[in-house]
Amino acid sequence: MTDTTDTTPRVRRPTLDERITASLVGAAVGDALGGPVEGWTPEQIAERHGGRINGIVGPWHGDDWRTARPIAPYHKGDGHVTDDTLMTHALVRVYATVRDHLDAYAVADHLVPDLMGTPRWIPELEAEALPLQRIFLAEKWLVARLHYGHVDPREAGSGNIVNCGAAMYMAPVGLVNAADPRAAYAEALDVAGAHQSSYGREAAGVFAAAVAAACSPEASPASVVDACLGLAKDGTRAAIEAVCEVAVRHQDFETALRPLREAVAPFDTVGPDYRAPSLGARRPSRLHAIEELPIALGMLLVGAGDYRRTVLGAVNYGRDCDSIATMGGAIAGALGSEPPEAWAKQVAEASRLDLHAPAELLAAVAREVFARDQERQAAHADAFQLLAGDPV
Repeated sequence: MTDTTDTTPRVRRPTLDERITASLVGAAVGDALGGPVEGWTPEQIAERHGGRINGIVGPWHGDDWRTARPIAPYHKGDGHVTDDTLMTHALVRVYATVRDHLDAYAVADHLVPDLMGTPRWIPELEAEALPLQRIFLAEKWLVARLHYGHVDPREAGSGNIVNCGAAMYMAPVGLVNAADPRAAYAEALDVAGAHQSSYGREAAGVFAAAVAAACSPEASPASVVDACLGLAKDGTRAAIEAVCEVAVRHQDFETALRPLREAVAPFDTVGPDYRAPSLGARRPSRLHAIEELPIALGMLLVGAGDYRRTVLGAVNYGRDCDSIATMGGAIAGALGSEPPEAWAKQVAEASRLDLHAPAELLAAVAREVFARDQERQAAHADAFQLLAGDPV
């Protein structure tokens, strides 16, 4: 008698809770790794650190970090997260309050009061302060427009500089809509309408979709990119396509650094010198894209979805590498690739933050929202059947 027992090794799929944890912790760790080298080129980074970065490093200016950049006297490095993580955790708190899908009004009603009303530990300031005192001008825009200007939340993003400010903290939207990239895209576009316009808002939707797609049980880096290309519009779609066509030819970020930059350059308005943006930088356009999301997806392909390879590629790319590594880390984590435990521990201790607590909160909310979605879908189905004359 032939033995028909299936002896094929079973690959254990990460659970929803594990994906949410790996994504949010992975985003924070990527942010902390990229922070100290943000704004520099791959060549400058290698010269400063004696080669490529392979882990957590100290401030670019060493002990002079307080005075080297008077306008931004932040302690970037040594495992400190930046505003990317502060905003991500703030959005998780909004979800924990609303316990349902979010929209632009949730930003006005909950996110803005959180930023300007509750002191929290700010790692880069090494002090308790209002998050508003740390976030960048593009995020302060939320407070100016919504709290002081009383602008319609759905239109408040118009007029803001077009950058990755909204996209960088949209991972929670993708996780609440796990395995449903189209829903994540739509929700993030609504949420981001209070913050951004043009390709900045579009990137927020596509990034949320990428995280949601990565949560699908059989997801891969290629399927994540396909989901993004199926939803992205205009310059954002073209930039992702151009970068990812180049990325698939590389298996190591070292060889990919220059080709990926060359691929995204035609769509990037900032220009070749990140610290001296061009006159057309960050202005609305249907032809352009933020640099961060296409590069994050490109590094995800180069790294074959592996967290370490993806994030180190993003960090050593330079330019806005804390946001690139935040995005790449969030997507790789959602695929189930966890950040190295030593990195996560060091970032949590240095930043004095519980990186797992937001994930626990969001996992509970995601289940509640899914249950509500099922109830709403069932009610809609019953109503439609009655309208259509079909028996319920």
